[in-house]
Amino acid sequence: MSVAAQTLRPPSRTLMFLEGRAIHELGAFVGALPLLSLARRGDGHPVLVLPGLIASDVSTRPLRAFLGDKGYAVSGWNQGRNLGLRPGVREGLIDLLEEANDIHGRKVSLVGWSLGGLYARQLAKMMPERVRSVITLGSPFAGPPRSTNAWRVYELASGRSAEDADPRFGGSLSVAPPVPTTAIYSRTDGICAWQGCKEKTSAMAESIEVESSHCGMGHHPAVVYAVADRLAQPEGQWKPFDRSGWRAIIYPDPNR
Repeated sequence: MSVAAQTLRPPSRTLMFLEGRAIHELGAFVGALPLLSLARRGDGHPVLVLPGLIASDVSTRPLRAFLGDKGYAVSGWNQGRNLGLRPGVREGLIDLLEEANDIHGRKVSLVGWSLGGLYARQLAKMMPERVRSVITLGSPFAGPPRSTNAWRVYELASGRSAEDADPRFGGSLSVAPPVPTTAIYSRTDGICAWQGCKEKTSAMAESIEVESSHCGMGHHPAVVYAVADRLAQPEGQWKPFDRSGWRAIIYPDPNR
């Protein structure tokens, strides 16, 4: 981790206050469904959607329902509330990925929101032969734990220090998985410093910027469209997100 990353500060109190717009973003998702229906259909491969800290599969239901309508075999994480890396969570995630891969006989795409995205990245590093792609939504993999406004909540929920890492769970968080990886982030995220949620561009890794809250990222229309677009790519033919045309209006240039 670079010196700049180590000194990242969490978002301001103003941005935290603005997280209340997540409710309006859910309304925008419902209103945008006719337009979102124009997104490309999937090829039926399995997709696992992992929730963020304190959240459960209820939080990802709108996204999972949309992806299911697009033809994917979608599953939640089936472990109740995400209370951090408690005993059994790592093993449960491994079993979930193996089961989805074995049942469908196809590689699995992992979509993780916030803490769920950290899990997705680590799973892909441990079991790349079973993973097709990884998409993270506001996941702080490139910054220290205290560059978020959630580290105290994590420690209370998990009973462990936010600084503790499980050496058996994929190694360094900041290292990208060896599979196509997309990091979706927002500069107005009120929970995680956006710089820590952005991926280094490479032949198999990219970042997509949206204008969203952190708590609404899983159902924000721009995020949902980008997720569907990334998942619809044929296996083995991954290309970076195309921001040309009308998309340049919705998706800011992450390199600006």
